[in-house]
Amino acid sequence: MDDQLKQKLSPEQYRILVEKGTERPFTGEYLDNKEDGTYHCAACQNPLFDSNTKFDSGSGWPSFYDVVDKGNVKLIEDRSLGMQRIEVVCANCGGHLGHVFNDGPKETGLRYCINSASLDFNGEE
Repeated sequence: MDDQLKQKLSPEQYRILVEKGTERPFTGEYLDNKEDGTYHCAACQNPLFDSNTKFDSGSGWPSFYDVVDKGNVKLIEDRSLGMQRIEVVCANCGGHLGHVFNDGPKETGLRYCINSASLDFNGEE
């Protein structure tokens, strides 16, 4: 599976999805995307976020206040880098997506802070 992902993903996508990296803030392809559609896992195409839940958090990463389906992501305690956070991974393939925080808008109070490189966007036709 690892070799298949290396062939399918860009080096940056592989570093983030498989090696749990992060992209630099304010550099991601989808940060300013305002089109209607669905964001999918770049590794396996599992639907993750709807554009209707995307908001500008000012954090430098695409942010969403909810997921398409709670079963499509897993939340894992992350104590790396001397911090305590909640990692968001794709429930289908285990790819690292980003982290979720409790400082989002009133709809859910959540801010899913997600790497653009972890996502593929499918616009509505």
